[in-house]
Amino acid sequence: MRLSIIIPTYNPGILIRNIFETIRPYSQKSDSEIIIIDSSSTDGSLDFLEKENVKVIKIPKSEFNHGGTRNKAAHLAKGDILVYLTQDAIPIDSNSIEKLIKPLVENSKIGMAYGRQLPHLNADFFAAFARKFNYPEESQMKTLKDINKLGIKTVFVSNSFAAYRKECLMEVGGFPTNTILSEDTYVAARMLKKGWTIAYVAEAQVYHSHNYTIIEEFKRYFDIGVFYGRENWILKEFAQAEGEGTKFAVEQLRTIIKEKKYYLIPPFFVRNAMKFLGYRLGIYEKIIPLFIKKKISMHKQFWDQ
Repeated sequence: MRLSIIIPTYNPGILIRNIFETIRPYSQKSDSEIIIIDSSSTDGSLDFLEKENVKVIKIPKSEFNHGGTRNKAAHLAKGDILVYLTQDAIPIDSNSIEKLIKPLVENSKIGMAYGRQLPHLNADFFAAFARKFNYPEESQMKTLKDINKLGIKTVFVSNSFAAYRKECLMEVGGFPTNTILSEDTYVAARMLKKGWTIAYVAEAQVYHSHNYTIIEEFKRYFDIGVFYGRENWILKEFAQAEGEGTKFAVEQLRTIIKEKKYYLIPPFFVRNAMKFLGYRLGIYEKIIPLFIKKKISMHKQFWDQ
């Protein structure tokens, strides 16, 4: 099977070199390729790729769209399997990609696989906990039959480190081009409804985390609420997202107490309250004026499209 590794970028900085060092061998094989789809970076961090066997596609910054940009790369890719990385997700070693795609190679019923995300070394407590909670040590296969057990977690995936069977991605219409984020969740839901299986591959690992401030958490969860408010069919068919949020918060508080980090209790309550508020505002964003949505959204360019 041919393989295409796709990385959307915009001013990625030094991290892109770290990522490339782990995936460089794929630029030298006849059955694989590396595609960088760049939103007109200005920091010069991609200049070193001019000497490498890498396909760099430039697009105007204003044209970036989480789903549409990934679709563009998918249509240009030669691979039967498409691996997507974000510009800040660093594979822990050169075997991470092989481990990720192994389920797709060995099992024709699997349409998508996503790997385990470990926190960066500089991750704060909240960032590290999110990775531990959402990306457990055990691998897992998910099908439509798991809804009663997993609820909204059935469609939990991440394009920060994911592999798709190209024919399957195209079968469900590719990534949506009109979502503010969570294009991966949208595709996962479509795939499951079509009878495909999704694999969580805990052995395939990348370093990826964000030390969000409380305001950034609010903005991110506003955007998540916008997504689920507009794609309400996912909540109707895969259960409400609030239930998983409650589990997350309860376990986070337990961990704070267990580790005796009592100083984190006040920010814990403020952070989770802001996340909930942001999410609920996002769900009902249609009644919020556009200029306010732009101010409280993390993805401001979405509102200009």
